[in-house]
Amino acid sequence: MLLALCFLSVLCASCYNKKYSEGRHYDVNYNFVVKSDSIELLRQQPEELASDLLTDSFIVGKGRHLVVADFRTLPNDTIDSVWVQLATQEAEFGWTRESQLLPSVVPDDPISQFISTFSDQHVLYSLIVIVLLAFAYMLRKFSSSLSLKKPKDDDAPHIVHFNDIHSFYPTLLAVVVAMAATFYASLQMFAPELWQQFYYHPTLNPFSVPGLLSVFLVSVWAMLIIGIAVVDDVRTLLPFGEALLYLGGLAAVCAVNYILFSITTLWYVGYVLLVVYVIFAIRHYYRHHAYRYRCGQCGTKLRSLGTCPNCGAINE
Repeated sequence: MLLALCFLSVLCASCYNKKYSEGRHYDVNYNFVVKSDSIELLRQQPEELASDLLTDSFIVGKGRHLVVADFRTLPNDTIDSVWVQLATQEAEFGWTRESQLLPSVVPDDPISQFISTFSDQHVLYSLIVIVLLAFAYMLRKFSSSLSLKKPKDDDAPHIVHFNDIHSFYPTLLAVVVAMAATFYASLQMFAPELWQQFYYHPTLNPFSVPGLLSVFLVSVWAMLIIGIAVVDDVRTLLPFGEALLYLGGLAAVCAVNYILFSITTLWYVGYVLLVVYVIFAIRHYYRHHAYRYRCGQCGTKLRSLGTCPNCGAINE
């Protein structure tokens, strides 16, 4: 179903006439928000600074909104020839070099701000540490529970890929996250201009963007839809406490997949890992966690033929 949606979105997107431009991805009247501690703006014209005339500047603090008012090119500027004039919320106007502006601001759009936050190296490193610690803790708790209590398979703590529930949606969600992370890194490597255009003009409509972005957005929507299905299945198959623990473990696995595949793809290793992971996840689920049979008397799902645990009937 997911592949069909991806194929459909590519076909529809290929018929879309909108062209994604290259070069500068923002223009006059574009809105930014200051994301750094502050940004300094020149009150006078850039030519006055280049001529070593006396100039003045002012500071705009973090979280303040800026609007692009004008552009100026100074060929003799050895640092950056492109200058941008910005208007503040207080109707003050000032200039700064484009190379100093872009690292200090983020587009005034929640999608762009989300992308910027998760692209920040400090946030990524912190997320890696937190996720790995949480994942290690859950694996330790899982293995300790098995070794101390020595429960039956049906009584052991449930976690995706290890002692999964009889629902394919958690496995599918983990696989789709891995695929989306790989595709996300691929866009940044092979289509950086396309990704930059999406960053400055984001949308959640997969039918209004070129084919590559369309596939990526379909995967994002697929994660949301599958995630809802996961919660619904877990809610019906597990008690409340076990359901929360299972969903927490699933979130940790998905976070590890996102970090692992988005980073390893930058060195091309991620493509091989993705193929191995998809084959492992699907085969492991159908071999160890899928219910292939039903009791002929009461209809209870069975992993293998034999005595029904619910009614005691023999199924051969």
